[in-house]
Amino acid sequence: MGKISYLLDSNILSELARAKPDEKVLQQLVGHDGEYATAAIVWHELVYGCELLAASKRKKQLQSYLAMLLANGLTILPFDQLAASWYGKERARLQRQGKTCAYADGEIAAIAVTRQLTLVTRNTQDFEHFQNLALQNWFE
Repeated sequence: MGKISYLLDSNILSELARAKPDEKVLQQLVGHDGEYATAAIVWHELVYGCELLAASKRKKQLQSYLAMLLANGLTILPFDQLAASWYGKERARLQRQGKTCAYADGEIAAIAVTRQLTLVTRNTQDFEHFQNLALQNWFE
């Protein structure tokens, strides 16, 4: 178990719940075991998506998967004062440039930047306008 270096977005964590997960993502997760966490807003997205499903075998599988992530010690990082301050400044900078971003994406970026983590996401284009944010796409 190493130092946390990566912040995983929902599309990375949800990949593991697929019937046939992407091999590149699996290799990266195994290779970086113990070196990643996720953001509280990402956890919210995963739980919310699961709870929207009608009662079904799939919903039970996803609930079990989320419980397994917690049981295996997945670290969930909060959106704290430092992240909130960074995001307030960054959001103002982007607005002055005429750019807007999804609020949740800004929170995720803020947690990554203020904790000096690399954000791992399939949707790098949603995050590329944030300053000082290191990005990786483990699907590539």
